[in-house]
Amino acid sequence: MCCEPHAITIQARVAAHAKNNYQIILKKIKKRLTYCILLLLSIAPQWALGSDLLYTDSLSNVHVTYADSANRHVVLDEVAVVARQEKDVMPPQRLKGEQLKALSTNSVADAVRYFSGVQIKDYGGVGGMRTVDLRSMGSHHLGVFYDGIEIGNAQNGTVDLGKFSMDNLEEIALYNGQKSEIFQSAKDFGSAGTLYLRTRRPKFEGGKPYNLQIKMKAGTFGLANPSVLYEHKLSEHVHVSANAEYTYATGRYHYRYEKRLADGSVAWDTTAVRENGDIQAFRAEAGVFGYAAESKWHIKGYYYQSERGIPGAIVNNVWKNSQRQWDRNAFVQGNYTTRIGSKCDVQANMKYSNDKMRYLNPDTTLMIVDNQFLQQEWYISLASRYRIFPFWDVALAADYQLNWLGSNMAGFVSPLRHTLMVSGATAVSYKWFKLQASVLETYVSDTLRAQATTYSDKRAETYNAVTPAVFFNAKPILDKEWYVRAFYKMVYRMPTFNDLYYSDVGSSDIKPEKTRQYDLGTEYTLPFRKSSFQVKVDGYFNQVENKIVAIPKGNSQYRWMMMNLGYVEIVGVEVATDLRLEMPHRTAGYDHALMLHAGYTYQQARDMTHPEDNDIYGGTYKGQIAYIPKHSGNATATYIWRGLQVTYAYVYVGGRYSSSANIPVNYVQPWYTHDLSASYHWILPKQIGLRVGIEVNNLFNQQYEVIPNYPMPGINGKGIVSVYL
Repeated sequence: MCCEPHAITIQARVAAHAKNNYQIILKKIKKRLTYCILLLLSIAPQWALGSDLLYTDSLSNVHVTYADSANRHVVLDEVAVVARQEKDVMPPQRLKGEQLKALSTNSVADAVRYFSGVQIKDYGGVGGMRTVDLRSMGSHHLGVFYDGIEIGNAQNGTVDLGKFSMDNLEEIALYNGQKSEIFQSAKDFGSAGTLYLRTRRPKFEGGKPYNLQIKMKAGTFGLANPSVLYEHKLSEHVHVSANAEYTYATGRYHYRYEKRLADGSVAWDTTAVRENGDIQAFRAEAGVFGYAAESKWHIKGYYYQSERGIPGAIVNNVWKNSQRQWDRNAFVQGNYTTRIGSKCDVQANMKYSNDKMRYLNPDTTLMIVDNQFLQQEWYISLASRYRIFPFWDVALAADYQLNWLGSNMAGFVSPLRHTLMVSGATAVSYKWFKLQASVLETYVSDTLRAQATTYSDKRAETYNAVTPAVFFNAKPILDKEWYVRAFYKMVYRMPTFNDLYYSDVGSSDIKPEKTRQYDLGTEYTLPFRKSSFQVKVDGYFNQVENKIVAIPKGNSQYRWMMMNLGYVEIVGVEVATDLRLEMPHRTAGYDHALMLHAGYTYQQARDMTHPEDNDIYGGTYKGQIAYIPKHSGNATATYIWRGLQVTYAYVYVGGRYSSSANIPVNYVQPWYTHDLSASYHWILPKQIGLRVGIEVNNLFNQQYEVIPNYPMPGINGKGIVSVYL
């Protein structure tokens, strides 16, 4: 029919008519269609954008673009800036800049312990595994994001923060609930709390085309830790950065070990040397950063490789273990963010990671184990935000992730997991209040690529859940820095591959974990002269259904025994105070500064599973769950005078139990540490910077354990020399 003359004539007439109206129709709908298409296509992930990437001037309501933000200078009235400063709906706990450098820390985990509401699980030694538990919900509920993209581990769901160095970090931020930003990936909405690690971005001052930093750390336990950082300005719009670090330590340290019987009598009290705690690790990163008038992008590659001994638990009068572990972690990730028009922002994230781990137990008195695991992850995310009115934004995001785990173990089922996450969010910010609401749908489907030959009960699983969240922040008195905030959030946590499919640990009976969070808090800041005082108070109530508990099995740090506790209730209070004093000098102006911080956390996290018959379950009903102290706190004091900086830090963790059965034999003694650090910075000729520092940790040689039978180091320290070109 299409070839007949009559049909051709009709087609020509229609085309002519359409041509006459095409320009008029296109002109009317072009702008609206562009925005609608972007919103529909943005059913894809949005990732955690830092405020330095794209922001709105809160005074003039002018959007500052990426390229302009580095060079733009806006002169504003100082009083107006203070009165109308943008505030997060849920302000994070932050460590950045000089405050971050001043702490006596070897890794990210050491820095995070200064936040309120967190517990660090530390298995001892320079290379020991370290994970973070936020508000007693477990380390699996804390999403760890590296430059805006989550660090994944589908195998066991935990992120070892001991692997991440402090040398390349600019900021560590911890959010309860989620980040106070709707323009982010769907994954950002999927955790009970989020830890954002933001690495250094190249900055060039005084017309310099490059930056070079060389650092050397050396200290106790045979520590040698050189690192180098190089940044280069290829053009005004393209910068590159590369850094590398090597860590070596014997991990040998003396400790005092005391074992008490159930009646309180001493079984033994001895001093020994921690063995098999050595580590050799190499880390390298490289990134390319691009800037344009309305967009920003970066690509980053990361590589980490280590060999370490696993010192193991001190049990059955065994003081030395021979287990070894090899890790290799590599990923490439990228982000592109742009603005279209004056109201729409679009963002895309991509990541591929390849992780390999080998665990060797050559002990012939036990079962000889030589297991290898290969884990791969593919991730893509799209997101958009549209500004309906100056005070009202909406956002859509969608993430897709593919995880695969393989092993040389006999009968391993090699699971393949598809995860789709779609989120919608809205934010209203008007005068004295801010409101954010979001909803996240998560769909997970597992496929077993090999049939189980030994454990026939393993089967593929499919899960689906919808989880909402609402956040509110009010400023009752407009001319005072007083805020009241609250949030509600539901979280859905999938069982990991180990939970479900690991041969002698996993169980297909493990149920998904559901958490409900309620939070009510307030914050007040009192500025005076060039100083300020701030206090924050938060009370929270968490309900966890089918809580999955991971407990180390035997001497291994990567094999876990999994179980559902059933139902846990968590009640807590966090208090944090900060005082910054700028002290005047008669001739030099304000060149003295004193910063004081104190934090306190109370938590009652109880197993409420079986009220009907407590005796059958070993006295666990209403018992404080494992490793959660009721009382904990920290304090820091930093004094700065010109190039001198001195910091004192104190951490306290109260008594706790190694099981929900709160009986004397399971009681773990409280511990505390005092740390001291000092550094001095010189500016040498030709603008060469030199910083020399010294750190002393556990100043009073406290003998303690974070995890029972894993003794921690006594007094230790290191010296640091840094050169900046």
